[in-house]
Amino acid sequence: MQTNQSEVARLMQQITLEYEAAERGLNGLAQGTAMHSFINAKQERIGECHEALQQLVGKAEAIKLVVTAMNQAQTDVQITTSAQLEGYHEQA
Repeated sequence: MQTNQSEVARLMQQITLEYEAAERGLNGLAQGTAMHSFINAKQERIGECHEALQQLVGKAEAIKLVVTAMNQAQTDVQITTSAQLEGYHEQA
């Protein structure tokens, strides 16, 4: 049971990291095909993590966990972006 909890936590962390990277790629300097490929790779990795979660906790719980991880990632990105903007405005 402990192993499953650790694996679930690891997969949720991975989803959060992949989502944050995709969000930053979407809003970063990359353009065109390179940006699309980067974001697509992150989405595929999130899908792989979702499939692994399904094996551990079932389909219904897995999607709840993915949504939770993605919501957390979105919050983290917003906080980081806000802090960066505040720092930029303080320097100006």
